[in-house]
Amino acid sequence: MRYPQYIPTLLICCLAVFANAQTATITGVILDEKNVPLSDVNVSSGRTGTFSDENGFYVLQIVADEKTTITFSHLGHKSVILEDLILITNETYEFNPVMKIDVIQIDGITVTPTGSKSVEGIAILAPQELRKIPGANAGVENILKLLPGVTSNNELSTQYSVRGGNYDENLVYINEIEVYRPFLIRSAQQEGLSFVNSDMARDVRFSPGGFQAKYGDKLSSVLDITYKNPVTFGAQLDLSFLGASAVVETVSKNKNFTSVSGVRYRNNGLLVNSQQTNANFNPVFVDVQSYMTYRFSKKFQLGFLGNLSRNDYQNEPLNRQTNFGTLNEPRALVVFYQGRENNTYNTQLAALKGDYFLNDKVTLKLISSIYHTTEEEYSDVIAQYELGEVDTNLGSETLGEVTASRGLGTQINRARNDLDALIVNISHKGKYAHNEKALEWGVRYTHEDIRDQLRESEFIDSAGFSVRPPFPEFNNNEPREPFTAPLVPFEGINARNFVKTNRFSGFVQFSDRKTWGGNEFYYNIGIRSQHWTVSGTDVAKVSHTIFSPRVQLAIKPNWEKDMVFRISGGIYQQPPFYRELRDSLGIVRPEVKAQRSFHLVMGNEYSFTLWNRPFTLVGEAYYKKLDNVNPYTLEDVRIRYRANNNAEAYVYGGELRMSGAFVPGTESWVSIGYLKTEENIDDRGYISRPTDQRLKLGVLFQDYIPDIPNLRMYLNLVYNTGVPGGSPSYADPYIFQNRLRDYRRADLGISHIFVNRDNRYPKDHWLHSFKELSVGFEVFNLFNNQNSITNTWVRDVDSKQQFAVPNFMTARVLNLRLSMGF
Repeated sequence: MRYPQYIPTLLICCLAVFANAQTATITGVILDEKNVPLSDVNVSSGRTGTFSDENGFYVLQIVADEKTTITFSHLGHKSVILEDLILITNETYEFNPVMKIDVIQIDGITVTPTGSKSVEGIAILAPQELRKIPGANAGVENILKLLPGVTSNNELSTQYSVRGGNYDENLVYINEIEVYRPFLIRSAQQEGLSFVNSDMARDVRFSPGGFQAKYGDKLSSVLDITYKNPVTFGAQLDLSFLGASAVVETVSKNKNFTSVSGVRYRNNGLLVNSQQTNANFNPVFVDVQSYMTYRFSKKFQLGFLGNLSRNDYQNEPLNRQTNFGTLNEPRALVVFYQGRENNTYNTQLAALKGDYFLNDKVTLKLISSIYHTTEEEYSDVIAQYELGEVDTNLGSETLGEVTASRGLGTQINRARNDLDALIVNISHKGKYAHNEKALEWGVRYTHEDIRDQLRESEFIDSAGFSVRPPFPEFNNNEPREPFTAPLVPFEGINARNFVKTNRFSGFVQFSDRKTWGGNEFYYNIGIRSQHWTVSGTDVAKVSHTIFSPRVQLAIKPNWEKDMVFRISGGIYQQPPFYRELRDSLGIVRPEVKAQRSFHLVMGNEYSFTLWNRPFTLVGEAYYKKLDNVNPYTLEDVRIRYRANNNAEAYVYGGELRMSGAFVPGTESWVSIGYLKTEENIDDRGYISRPTDQRLKLGVLFQDYIPDIPNLRMYLNLVYNTGVPGGSPSYADPYIFQNRLRDYRRADLGISHIFVNRDNRYPKDHWLHSFKELSVGFEVFNLFNNQNSITNTWVRDVDSKQQFAVPNFMTARVLNLRLSMGF
């Protein structure tokens, strides 16, 4: 049977052929109520069964693509029953039950390729898929950009915006420890590695809005990562043209100590050298990360998360030519460079997390962390440019070259920026759970110590004449009157800031499940509060306090169709971090208030069977009303705030995502989203915000050859309509409202799996020592589309008019990849 014709885009590279249903695997670790592994637990499904080993680990094969009930039973404990489990062919599903003494637990869920149905509106992503999907920045963020409400138009960046928000509005947690990104990043080429090491991840949960009070004070989204807790020794090695990574999992003999550690090295030279700017690049990124757990007793365990990273970006640009404009008025920018950039970002994180299980109902946690970053941006770049018309005569010897100059000029950019940031956190969290009720609470103290020296300048020169800023003091009447004003940069910032912020925050929330008339109801109500004080050298001491109530409600009707309806809303506020306090002159404004947003999210999740295989259709509609908005300009991934609250804004949109086994034994999805966001600055009227994305289409598709099932294909497709092209730094956004071209990108990966869980070799074979082994290649930007992330603003020196010259991203690139597991 050939693949349905109504999805022709997915047939670009391979023809999908359905295979016969076979088996699937359920595996995991069984724990008791003290979080101690249970051995000799009977795991049964019909006539098949198995037992957990001394580590609580079990593996059971079941029939795929049909409902199955699995029972976990153990002497002295009540049984755990997993009902109506549906797994696709060859899928491996992880289920870690906790066996208690007092109650029988029944998990009546339908498991689809993307995980169990969520009443909390959180997308659950399979970690094993994160490691397979091709992308220039492979990892968690690579798969997030395929979700309908997530936008990432820059393949060199791990930054992403969600439902009209910007890059600073997203929370990221690893094992309940908040992580931070570098602050001074101005170009995605400098970013290097995401903090999250996807090879170490066990669970990945993502909420694009309407999240619970326990998650924090941000406006847009939450990415909640849980790292592995190994049960046996293991090692993983990945090699490619872009770098290498290795992960090691260890377990002590007494099983009390476990660790998962990763090392990553990456060099983006292969990618950045495919751009239009010819340069000598040496972007090197190194990251070492570890999560260790020690169980002191059945009631207490301690975890440690450590990270060291160094992003070293050295760039010596040489020349560039960018053709732009229209067919009737083609233009070109030709630039010759001198000088170099040297940007270095060093970050360290150390965190401790203690879990104390008071009894089977109460869990208490104490979490502390310290984050330190030292960032340097040093550059001296002279750009001599020619802006002119392009010869389009096909028979001309100068075809494509600049024939009529609109202006000649020189831009001298100099930067000496240093930032030293220290962030210390200590928090307590607790949870009381009994039957279906749960009460959670938490308090947190955060101290931020920022030391920043900002020195930037831009000089503009034309034919030996320096162009001064367009300020009244530089108006002149030459040659009638002599002009004696000093030489100053056209744009310049020189500031030194020492800022300290102390934050006290807390939350409390209550959730419950009820059944009425066969219908299941779930609700969660909570409130957050934060009080913070900003002070520093030559900075007035100012305090603020906010309250943010939130609520979630989900209903699963007693229908034949498997559906869940969700609605959530509340107040979401974002207290300003240091970057939001700094204005266009580098002056810190401690009076800046928290940006505030009212969220309303309505959604439906429908699980159904199509072609005798499980599918899920998720739809959501949302509306956000924002006030106290802090306007900003966006330059690539660099955000520059105006450090005031003089705007209001709104966001609304809708999303659909259909996921399932389009090809048996695989997980694929198609998503589409629409959003509109505008802001009103100083009551001048509504204009598009920098993240006004409008239409978004994302496709994740996996396939294999039926006769060679270990030869696999992974394809992701992204189409975004163009976002506003931005404006020169701190310029009037009401004047610059042009849009970038639509973003189109396809990344393809093909690999042959020699060894995996279902294909092991006997002891006398040389491949026996491998648990996993695959070799493949990846093609980034398969169709070689010219995508632009932002504009370079070039001034016509004569008319002072500024032209938006698109900065094109990477071209087609081939990458080879080798993965091994031991």
